[in-house]
This record gives sequence, C-alpha cells and structure tokens, in this order.
Amino acid sequence: MENIRFAGKEHEAFYYNMLKAAGNTDVYHRAFFYTMGISKETRENIHSLFDFEENCIETQNLAAAWQTGGTIRLCRLAFNLWNGWTEGGKERYSAPYELFDCRFAPYFFEAIRLRYPEYCRGTEHPDRQLSAKKL
Repeated sequence: MENIRFAGKEHEAFYYNMLKAAGNTDVYHRAFFYTMGISKETRENIHSLFDFEENCIETQNLAAAWQTGGTIRLCRLAFNLWNGWTEGGKERYSAPYELFDCRFAPYFFEAIRLRYPEYCRGTEHPDRQLSAKKL
C-alpha cells in the first residue's frame, strides 16, 4: 500500500521504526503501529503497550495514568485491529460510535485500510474523492 496518510513526520518515523523493531510488516503490525503512532503519548509509551519480545499487546495498560480519553480510543482501536480484542464488560467502547468521537478519527480510517488491504483495493483515498468532487 502506498500513499499512507500520516499525522506528521514523527508519526511516519515511528511507524517505520516500529515495523523494523518488530521485524514484521504484516497487516496486524502495520495497523497496530500506525494507530499507536498517531499520538505523541502512545508513541512515548509504546513499550508499555506492546511487548516486543513476546510480540503481543499489553491490554492491561489501557488504564495507565498517562492515558487520556483520546489515547484510550487509539489503544482500543489498535488492540482490536491487532486481534479483535475488546475490553470485557466494556465492549460498547470499541464500537465506531465511541471510538471515532475524537480528533484522531481521520487517521482511524487509514489504520483500517492498512489492516484490511484486500477489502480496500481499488478504492480511492477519502481525501482524493473529496477533491475530485470539488472539481
């Protein structure tokens, strides 16, 4: 997949650095690290959210003191894209209605494209569709 939309240079650098650190570029890693890279807070705390030795997510750190409403949404989406994870008893918080209610929402669509490229082939990037309609 090309033309990935990043929130900034730090997001882009983080994404590629984490894929290299993980030693894997499958759709699970791509979607997870893309999502985690959106926010400065999740970038800074990636080692509490992902165990590189065991190659697994650290869901217990969703309740860490540094988490905000927005970063919790980021983590919920990233964890769900990783393996379908939802927080027991709080599954509704992993629904689009709850997740997309934050400033990171435009990038969530890109994370979904990275996770499910087979379903997004041939579809135009949303920004390009809007630009084409304005012409």
